[in-house]
Amino acid sequence: MKYFISTLFFFSHIFLVGILHAQTLSEIKAQPEIYIWGEGGGTTLRVADQYALQFLIGQISTTVQSEFSYNYQGLNQKEFKEKVNIIINTYSQATLHNTERIVVSNEPDAWVFRYIKRSEIAKVFAERLEKIKSFASLAQAAEQNSQIADALRYYYWSLVLLKSHPEVNSAKYVNLQNNEVLLFTWLSAQMNRLFSEISISAGKSTENNNLKTLSLIVNIDGKPVSNFDYSYWNGRDWSPIISAKDGLAYAEFAGEKAELPELLKIKAEYIFESEAIIDRELQDVMSNVEPIPFRNSYFNVKTLASKTEVPKPKEDLGLFSSENTMFYAQIIQEITKAINSKQYSLVKNMFTNQGFDMFTKLISYGNAYVLDYQNIEIAKLNNKTVCRSLKMNFKFKNNKEFVESVVFHFNENNLIESITFGLSQNALTSILNNEYWDETSRLVLVDFLEHYKTAYALKRLDYLQSIFADDALIITGYILKVKSDPDNIYKKSEIVKYNRLTKEQYIKKLTYSFGSKEFINIKFEESKVKKGGIGNNIYGVQIKQNYYSSNYGDTGYLFLIVDLNNPQEPIIHVRTWQPNQNLKENLYNLSDF
Repeated sequence: MKYFISTLFFFSHIFLVGILHAQTLSEIKAQPEIYIWGEGGGTTLRVADQYALQFLIGQISTTVQSEFSYNYQGLNQKEFKEKVNIIINTYSQATLHNTERIVVSNEPDAWVFRYIKRSEIAKVFAERLEKIKSFASLAQAAEQNSQIADALRYYYWSLVLLKSHPEVNSAKYVNLQNNEVLLFTWLSAQMNRLFSEISISAGKSTENNNLKTLSLIVNIDGKPVSNFDYSYWNGRDWSPIISAKDGLAYAEFAGEKAELPELLKIKAEYIFESEAIIDRELQDVMSNVEPIPFRNSYFNVKTLASKTEVPKPKEDLGLFSSENTMFYAQIIQEITKAINSKQYSLVKNMFTNQGFDMFTKLISYGNAYVLDYQNIEIAKLNNKTVCRSLKMNFKFKNNKEFVESVVFHFNENNLIESITFGLSQNALTSILNNEYWDETSRLVLVDFLEHYKTAYALKRLDYLQSIFADDALIITGYILKVKSDPDNIYKKSEIVKYNRLTKEQYIKKLTYSFGSKEFINIKFEESKVKKGGIGNNIYGVQIKQNYYSSNYGDTGYLFLIVDLNNPQEPIIHVRTWQPNQNLKENLYNLSDF
């Protein structure tokens, strides 16, 4: 009896609501040449809506199957339909949720009707094609800066997204050389060309506590790469993915009888699956489209074993020059021994209290190990000394590893008062070669940017609290999904929402964020720095930032206005962040403030 009553209620409810929508639904269903539709029911609106969307996606899949047929030759009809349906599903997480919806019946006997004009489907694919081309442009820009990890990442992401597009074999693109190319073949060729231009050679080998470490030099066209991600074969398995920096990489072999192989197998990383969390649409595609193999991504490196040497400071360092270079080199050597032997207390007297606290945080930032201390650079900054380029690697529990260039800052008493992660060689050179600024201003700016970057990695809330002005303008941004325009349902369905935070609110937000993450790693891809006014050290810094952590990632543009008139007490007056945008003229800059 209960089933009969509830069923009677369901159909009576359908009948009443049907009177309201009968004309609309019947018109849509009667015009299959104009509309594609789907409907579904469930105990809740969410479940009913999911069924309606799946029905709609199935109809769209049938409509576009012929355009995907070239990609999946050899599959039987059932397998082919399933494959196309999976691909179309990758659009549902973003764009297709904004199709028009009619609630025919409410809970607990919900029934939902979804529809879309056939003419609008092309706009769905056009949006994805724009993203594909955007990734291709980012790849070329990264390649120009020898950022090989970024170039391979964006080329591959562009390629894998293209595999989910109906125009996979016909889409064209105008590259930075102003040549119109066929995207699919061009992207594959670009990646294979990069693999052919990369050279990896063996450097020095060291041994410490039954751990043999072989340093590797990674070049492209004879110059050190800015970044490069890879794994190596250790005899039993592939290592975790390691992020090399400024041409330096390494391989480790553990055990009493561990020997370096005559040929070391290395595989260049190009998929970057974990980093895909910065883009939900991309993540969905990578989860549902088979990976694209590149045989040329494998390298065989002849190994050379040799004993370590005492570091030899460079003779001609340009801006980097200081007296007593051997004195500082010996200190760095002692610190290296303490880190690799994990006897940290042996060097505590070389630090100030704050410096040793930072040192403790540094060696806790993953399992720290020194790779190379033989190419340090020493600079004089006012009455202090800076020792650059101690190459270290950091390992984390989630099988992620980074190579970083570590910088030590000595006070006037020759004690280490702070430690930072260095900027990339490209970013460093772009600032140091700016002849419009005096040498001190250049070094002060480098010093600030490295301290700022490191503060997030080492979770230095005290430092961040000290450098933001009490009345600082702090703007955070995020993407907000909005209901589509009824007259154009595939007009861009998102806006950028900005929040202004007080210093106290921002620090509180960072406190929560730092507590929830095993690690934070920030990469600066490109930067523009402008000096404001005459005679003042006020800078506007615009940086494209990739932010990665153990549970979150994003990419966007960071903008800072920083007062460096007192290098010991930098003050940030403005800090903004905007999501990645194609129109760079919409980014904040010094003239906006």
